[in-house]
Amino acid sequence: MSSAKAKGASKSGGKGTPATVAAAKAKIDFSLHTYEVAPDSGASYGEAAADALGVPHGRLFKTLVAEVDGALIVGVVPVSAGLDLKALAAAAGGKKARLADPADAERATGYVVGGISPLGQRKRLPTVIDESVSGFATVYVSAGRRGLQIELPPGDLVRLTGARLAAIARG
Repeated sequence: MSSAKAKGASKSGGKGTPATVAAAKAKIDFSLHTYEVAPDSGASYGEAAADALGVPHGRLFKTLVAEVDGALIVGVVPVSAGLDLKALAAAAGGKKARLADPADAERATGYVVGGISPLGQRKRLPTVIDESVSGFATVYVSAGRRGLQIELPPGDLVRLTGARLAAIARG
């Protein structure tokens, strides 16, 4: 595990993932944290990342792509919780939600499953972040690839994604 703290445009030097480039371009303070991806982490990438970094599961957030009434939308919830699809649909002003097909999520965001970031997506999707994000000075989200997390203030995450906050986590 390694960590790097950077400020402004020098953070990515114009290189990196679309997520780190977007954060650097916005001139926000953020830290990047790398970790080894366990080959057996399966579908629990977020929990494995939190464990590898020694971060409480409630402070590391996973990015899930769903369909609400046929339109793609992003839900960001702590890895300690699931995504409440009914609450996500309500927060998006829709009626019915389901998790998006992984291929559709990858195509729309430009990231692979397990590395989907709410930042720097190929197509900026409407985003809802669980309101628990406000309880932390900084939070972790994927920086756009497996094995890389970005730590940033929740206000910057909300601003950069254009997200709204709502109670969308369950469990």
